[in-house]
Amino acid sequence: MNISIPAVNVSQARKTFGFVEWFRPGEFERTERVLPDILASGASHLRTHLSWAEYLAPGGEEWFDWLIPQLGRQIDLLPCIHYTPPSMSRTGRSSGAPHELKSYADFVDHVLTRYGKHFRHIELWNEPNNLLDWDWREDGDFQLFCEMVGGAAYWAKHRGWKPVLGGPCPFDPYWLNLMGERGVLGVVDAVGFHGFPGTWDSEEGTWGGWDMHLGEMRKILDRYNRHAEVWITETGYSTWRNDEMEQARRFVKALNVPADRMYWYSWADVAPDVPVQEGLWFDPRHYHCGVVTYDSQPKLLARLLTEGGVSRVEDVTRLATPNVASGALPIVITGGSGFIGSNLADSFLSDGEDVVVLDNLGRPGVDQNLAWLMDRHGKRVHPALADVRDLRGIEAAFADAKAVFHFAAQTAVTTSLVHPVDDFEANARGTINVLEAVRKAGRQAPVIFASTNKVYGALDDLKMLETEDRYVPAHSDIRLNGIGEDRPLDFCTPYGCSKGVADQYVLDYAKSYDIPTAVLRMSCIYGPRQFGTEDQGWVAHFLIRALGGEPISIYGDGKQVRDILHVEDAVGAYRTVLANIDKVKGAVFNLGGGPQNAVSIRAVLREIEAITERSIDTRFGDWRAGDQFYFVADTRRLERELGWQARVRWASGILHLAEWLAEHRFPGEALLRKRRKVPA
Repeated sequence: MNISIPAVNVSQARKTFGFVEWFRPGEFERTERVLPDILASGASHLRTHLSWAEYLAPGGEEWFDWLIPQLGRQIDLLPCIHYTPPSMSRTGRSSGAPHELKSYADFVDHVLTRYGKHFRHIELWNEPNNLLDWDWREDGDFQLFCEMVGGAAYWAKHRGWKPVLGGPCPFDPYWLNLMGERGVLGVVDAVGFHGFPGTWDSEEGTWGGWDMHLGEMRKILDRYNRHAEVWITETGYSTWRNDEMEQARRFVKALNVPADRMYWYSWADVAPDVPVQEGLWFDPRHYHCGVVTYDSQPKLLARLLTEGGVSRVEDVTRLATPNVASGALPIVITGGSGFIGSNLADSFLSDGEDVVVLDNLGRPGVDQNLAWLMDRHGKRVHPALADVRDLRGIEAAFADAKAVFHFAAQTAVTTSLVHPVDDFEANARGTINVLEAVRKAGRQAPVIFASTNKVYGALDDLKMLETEDRYVPAHSDIRLNGIGEDRPLDFCTPYGCSKGVADQYVLDYAKSYDIPTAVLRMSCIYGPRQFGTEDQGWVAHFLIRALGGEPISIYGDGKQVRDILHVEDAVGAYRTVLANIDKVKGAVFNLGGGPQNAVSIRAVLREIEAITERSIDTRFGDWRAGDQFYFVADTRRLERELGWQARVRWASGILHLAEWLAEHRFPGEALLRKRRKVPA
């Protein structure tokens, strides 16, 4: 028998894992798209169903003739044989038991003959709680079931394969012991266990803990077949409350329990238009068990596995270990592991403050910022790894807060256009959750919110003059001072709408609930600890691409102008607002580099070329929705009322960021013009 199975590193056996993923007939394209992603995660095993009913349906045989070899050639495959054909049901129910018990073993035998070279284990049906055609209180029916499954297991083992007895959910030790008494356990190589602590089991009062349940299984197996292994054939955690960090924690826990193998359910969320067993959206938890969304957007667990495997997940989940409070009332920074948040946290921590860093670690690289803060400041950093969309999950973080800075957000216009509902949930609902958590705490803690210049819309009513390398406003006052806070709001794009809604809620909570709040509508902030992307953090993104020798894509003609502000000055502005919150309660300030730091994208690219002493391959594309030809913040109100000023000029700031990136992200990259003189 020639079984094509990838080699497994035995020394790493304890840390190997698999995923459960059901592929429905006809999902050829999805299968070809999903499987490479599963392999990239480091998974060694895949459990999928081979449905008897689907096999006998029109086109079913052709589907499985394609699917099983496609999977089995690339990963250690565990086919789960389930669902008997309706035509053989005693009552006509779709999940009925076969009238001829031997038919089940015959089908298993057929599967082994046709597909057996693509796997070495085969999982057999064991779902008594879902089989309506048997009366499990009747010993005769139970004996028939044991004959059916036991006979199939015996024959599979006789032919050289390793049968796995499926795990009923919830776990029932009495049921398993009866299977041993009837001889079934003696002819299987492994017994499966299903458990979903934190999603279903613990909430229904049936969860006693991994050690208890698996210990019970092991004792029963030792009585009837001490060589049989214990497999977790299905476990997982639903992120229906957006608690992706908890999913990662549960994964690490399940991987380290006393079981010989673990399959995580599932790789991908169930698509919203697909009914589950109980019906379409009967329970939302069913639709969020994947480590990627139904449209293949990675959640935290999938991203970490792809970045560095199990050790990467373990390292990041360790960051979530809470520290004992020192007694000082902390400052809470949502999005505190992000670019601006981590710089602001470092500033307060350096002054001896305790800081709660509330972050879901959703953006690549931000866990490095959190680790940096913890290395520098130790136990005064209090990680609260949760998502602002999950009100229940974040309330405790605000209980003792003496001030709150709210940076957590979905930050890209492009992403908001693709996923407007997700954008709304993160920015609008997330903000009102923060406000409600502060209100519930009852301390009237100041809330300072990071808004955006996008609340002013595309500014397409401004008449522009086009020069050789930039656009400038025709109106002399705007050209001299920039856009002021008296500019009418004009929400544009889902991102502008969601941030605008949040902006207005923050201001209203000062009026309606007397919570001291303030809003800073930011232009483009840049500086160290920024992991820029094409959609957000463009100054850092340009430098990263240039230092890596990669091309840069520009949307539009590159003449659009922004007033870029170094993060050191942004931190100063946020701290100044907090220090004067009684004076500026309910106020709005525009925050940017102002006219003295107004620069076109083309000018920034020229400066980067000068710093790196290499030409940049620049590519131009279409303008994006909501893009502004020109935005320069009028910062006179901030300067006049609070005495704040932007001190870092844009050219020296870009050089500073380039040096930081060269040291921390491109350590082998020599900046030949590192000592270049630039204006202070």
